[in-house]
Amino acid sequence: MKAHIVKIGNSKGIRLPKTLLQEAQLEDEVELQAEPGRILISKATKPRTGWAEAAERMHAHDEDRLLDPATPTRFDKDEWKWR
Repeated sequence: MKAHIVKIGNSKGIRLPKTLLQEAQLEDEVELQAEPGRILISKATKPRTGWAEAAERMHAHDEDRLLDPATPTRFDKDEWKWR
């Protein structure tokens, strides 16, 4: 399918047919990515999508430990007090 780039105010755009958007399962918000010779339109993802599952997988493989040992600071030694 071909489309024409048209002027929209100070910008340019294209009209996407409703059936094309439905077929691609795209709704109100999308992500755009430019590559030489093309623009990719993808379904927008929510921030941190999949982080909880990734953390669970890391824990299951014992990969969720600190990379460096904890380093006590002067605050820890002199000022911190448990209540």
